[in-house]
Amino acid sequence: METTIGGFLRTRRERITPEQAGLPPTLTRRRVPGLRREEVALLAGISPDYYQRLEQGRTAHVSDQVLHAVAQALSLSDVETEHLRNLVRSSRAGAGARATQRVSGAVPDEPLVRLLEAMGDTPAVLLGARLDIVAANAAAEAVFAVSRMPQPRNAARELFLHPEARARYSNWEAIATETVAQLRLLTGRRPDDAKLAALVGELAIRSEPFRRLWATGDVREKRLGVARIVHPLVGALEFDYHVLTVPARPDRSLLTYLPRPGSPTAEALGMLLSWVAEGPDTAGQEVPAATPESDGSEADGEASSATASASL
Repeated sequence: METTIGGFLRTRRERITPEQAGLPPTLTRRRVPGLRREEVALLAGISPDYYQRLEQGRTAHVSDQVLHAVAQALSLSDVETEHLRNLVRSSRAGAGARATQRVSGAVPDEPLVRLLEAMGDTPAVLLGARLDIVAANAAAEAVFAVSRMPQPRNAARELFLHPEARARYSNWEAIATETVAQLRLLTGRRPDDAKLAALVGELAIRSEPFRRLWATGDVREKRLGVARIVHPLVGALEFDYHVLTVPARPDRSLLTYLPRPGSPTAEALGMLLSWVAEGPDTAGQEVPAATPESDGSEADGEASSATASASL
């Protein structure tokens, strides 16, 4: 899949018209949408040849000032600018030459799992650096049936490769768009992560919607949003999801789903959890306690400021 500097910059050029960039409209018909390379160079105050070298990945002498100017010319967000800098940094280091970052003195997952359990009626999931599902509490199990997801459990894989997930979300397209944009951000932050690259490759091969969304080149970091879920027993549920990072474990993120107080979702969730507490879960199996699953992050020893996806 396209993860190069040129591929990213081209998608950013194509989304901006000359008029949006403050340039006069051209009289000739354009063969491609968006800005031309020379127009980006003009807006950034650099030569067309300099900008072309940047798109070609020839970044040895590209200064931070130039990257800032290009980011402004293309109206990049803070997250997109970070992604561009990550791509340039990776290109300069060269394949296989980058030093692997390690989580120094990382705390084990057990305290985080206890935190999940202490959240009680709030569905909560612990995700790894590649959106692997490390653990889920009983409330999340009742809503998402995490224990019955195919192995290896991964939020992105579940979303794109299993039809049940598409039926689970009434706003599937929005959740899928956010997830792909986040995966692209992670590839920039973890350029040497072979398992992450393999995940992206697998999704690209097996999922047409993933390929379509990946081709947009979008990069986002989601901290909060809305997840609309269709539950087989209690019907429509609408949660505000929030993502919490774990300073002691930069390769972990805590994803919580909060119903609005007094809402139909809060009432339905309370009813669902009371049924679960009375005996077997919604599929006739006992709900397991939140138990951590290894996602390989410890073995790899790679740090990440990964943010959890809203998908499960």
